[in-house]
Amino acid sequence: MISPRVVCFGELLLRLGAPGNQLLLQSPALDVHAGGAEANVGVSLAHFGHEVAMISVVADNPLGAAVAGELRRHGVDTSRVRRSDGRMGLYFLTTGAGHRPSEVVYDRADSAFASARADSYDWPALLQGAQWLHLSGVSPALGMEAAQATLAAARAANERGIKVSFDGNFRPKLWERWGGDAKAILRDLFDCAHIVFADYRDIGVVLGGEFNQSEPQARVDAAAAMAFAAFPRLQYMACTQRTAHSVGHHSLGAMLLGRDGSRALAPAEELTDIVDRIGGGDAFAAGVLHGLIEGMDAETTIRFGLAAGCLKHSIPGDFNPVGVADVMALMGEGKFDVRR
Repeated sequence: MISPRVVCFGELLLRLGAPGNQLLLQSPALDVHAGGAEANVGVSLAHFGHEVAMISVVADNPLGAAVAGELRRHGVDTSRVRRSDGRMGLYFLTTGAGHRPSEVVYDRADSAFASARADSYDWPALLQGAQWLHLSGVSPALGMEAAQATLAAARAANERGIKVSFDGNFRPKLWERWGGDAKAILRDLFDCAHIVFADYRDIGVVLGGEFNQSEPQARVDAAAAMAFAAFPRLQYMACTQRTAHSVGHHSLGAMLLGRDGSRALAPAEELTDIVDRIGGGDAFAAGVLHGLIEGMDAETTIRFGLAAGCLKHSIPGDFNPVGVADVMALMGEGKFDVRR
């Protein structure tokens, strides 16, 4: 196994989408993409030039092999991906248009990943050589075993001085399916994190309380202050701020707040003719992580993260296979000129 700079832990999924803007099964065809919140971050970081390894469990069948193979094609080390009896987690996507929003239907109950025993992961070996561990709130929402495994990964990383990146990704329907204590489990994960990708709504779920400030940025400021007070290990909180004018036209800005009181803003970009917004938050997270790993200042880091997230909205599928030069070009002048 290589010694990766970043390790990602989470479920690998197959996405089955209705072609174009059709309704699901309007015609007897589906477009297939590999994905998963943590894998999306890993693929982006690999395209930014980082050594990345994925930890997961996939079905021991051609579907599992295909998804792992797709990650390898994008430069992610899959030697830590285990094959097991069971099924692949799936989700079905109907892409919206006009006044009709997009819709996701999950089919991931009792998947090979969700069913894997928490004590089946050898975290000291799996995290060997890592500097960062990226997790999300999707994994613990899948069931008790996945929740315990995610917590064990985060705590093992803390014990070894590995920085933990955690994306809140609160999915209430997944938590409700098994009656999990989202507040308690997510609080424990936030407590392990060096950076969280979360806004005031996520902090409200984890710490309770409401943020009633008139401006969204003021709500984020208040939530960040509460989070830094509650979690001594936490150094950064980052989030996007999205206004959906229509299915195909959004405004997207971003904030990065530091424990030291720093506050960096990336002004909103207008996203028109959106191709695919799935994975946009993961692309943003990968961009911010790239900035932190490379030692960029806070303003450059959040602008890089936002630009990466914006680019993802123009690319079909869950992955954001763009390089640093593509993101830097969007941050610069003449960003819409033809490159020759």
